[in-house]
Amino acid sequence: MPSKSDYYDILGVSRSASEDDIKRAYRKLAREYHPDVNKGEDAAKKFAEISEAYEVLSDAEKRSRYDRFGHAYAGTAGPGPGQGGRPGGTYTWSNVGGSGGGMPGFDQDDIGSIFEEVFGVGGRSPGGSPFGGRTRGGARARSRPMRGEDITTDLHITFMTAVRGGNESVRVQRGGSTQTIDITVPPGIEDGKKLRVRGAGHPARGAGTTGTAGDLIATVHIGKHPHFRRDSGKPLDVLIDLPLTIAEATLGTTVNVPLLKGSVDLTVPPGSQSGQRLRVRGHGICDTTKASKKGGTPPTGDFYAVIKIVTPAPGDLTQPDRQLIEELGERLPSPRTGAPFFEGSGESSP
Repeated sequence: MPSKSDYYDILGVSRSASEDDIKRAYRKLAREYHPDVNKGEDAAKKFAEISEAYEVLSDAEKRSRYDRFGHAYAGTAGPGPGQGGRPGGTYTWSNVGGSGGGMPGFDQDDIGSIFEEVFGVGGRSPGGSPFGGRTRGGARARSRPMRGEDITTDLHITFMTAVRGGNESVRVQRGGSTQTIDITVPPGIEDGKKLRVRGAGHPARGAGTTGTAGDLIATVHIGKHPHFRRDSGKPLDVLIDLPLTIAEATLGTTVNVPLLKGSVDLTVPPGSQSGQRLRVRGHGICDTTKASKKGGTPPTGDFYAVIKIVTPAPGDLTQPDRQLIEELGERLPSPRTGAPFFEGSGESSP
């Protein structure tokens, strides 16, 4: 006669497993092998083994004796499984279930919650309650549907949709079919944020059809714009590169610069440098997601033109142009003075 399997092996836990580890393992296996869910030939037998293992390992006293004596623990102290007191021995689906009392050695509320997850009906299986369909207080559990599962998806939008907001749609598998769900994108949303459409997830499961459906949760991915970009440190600020010639940066000029909406004549001061920012206050992104619930003004970023001095390509210079630049270069002071540059020394600082 083959020897009985080790209870720890049956639940798939180590001998040092905590009570919570054992309970989690049991809940997972019970959902998988419950005979009303799993129609396999060995499901009922496997479920009985799982139940027997949990009945012992979830009881501190029985577990202690089992750790010392193995399967002979039942004869070492007090009424154990199969020895009076609580019914014990080998569990089968007929003596675990039935219309009589509850599972020996188990907390009825805990077991009920497991079967509610499986069937969505307050701990009762479709073919009748394996635990008499009653709560600890003896009242019959009320049948109720389970909330539907959430659906997660990715939502790819353009840069300008993220700035201005808009309506987008995604196609998802929902309730056994492919459906198109509309999503409202609020102005000012940032990359990686999540949008929730309540009730657009999987339908409720279990008794009736009146339960709450799950939600659709979309993670936002924002595409790049050919000209504009958001400031990584201040995502409500918008940047655009402003190319200037050496003459414009040196002498100053006025340039018409496009904004997110419209344009502006921007004054470039004389002596402007590459990387310098020219600000247009209040023309960045308006984040309506952070507006005050009391109707306050939502935060709005600024718009910046980032100066980028563009030198002429060698082929664009005539000989007179080159001569003028050479003469100018001889008269201009070197910008490489002081640390870390030492003009004329040919050596770097120590």
